[in-house]
Amino acid sequence: MRHNKKFNHLGRTASHRASMLSNMATSLIMHKRITTTLAKAKALKKYVEPLITRSKNDTTTSRRVVFRYLQDKYAVKELFGDVAAKVGDRPGGYTRIIKLGTRQGDAAEIAFIELVDFDDNMAKTPKGEKKTRRSRRTKSAADTVATEEVASVVEETETATDEVVKVNETTEA
Repeated sequence: MRHNKKFNHLGRTASHRASMLSNMATSLIMHKRITTTLAKAKALKKYVEPLITRSKNDTTTSRRVVFRYLQDKYAVKELFGDVAAKVGDRPGGYTRIIKLGTRQGDAAEIAFIELVDFDDNMAKTPKGEKKTRRSRRTKSAADTVATEEVASVVEETETATDEVVKVNETTEA
């Protein structure tokens, strides 16, 4: 019977799977985003999120437990330094999986997994602002300033043109 065997074995032996997840977790921590298959991304999410939770409590015991999983002191240093500082107030959900489609060679589903707080594109949009299409975009403060500058240049050009017209009229008469 197959009781209590719910996680994905990924077609690998236990030692190979542990090594692969450890290497992928190290890469995710160091690079903040990696591209892999969807199944591996889901397995990695279950592997790395408890480690990130453990990193919020910076003790010697926590570092040793995390090092036992990662086997990379630079990744542990990055995790307890930069990553833990950004996710300190987040109660969970440290990673995001985004599907990218299928791979050309074997039609495997491809996705990238990233650390949520390190996504530059998402961080640029304020939380209250809604994403819209370009055709519906409202003018921002920079657009307003640029429009005012263009209007002042147009006014100067019109006044200069009027002066030239007046000079031409006086010379013709």
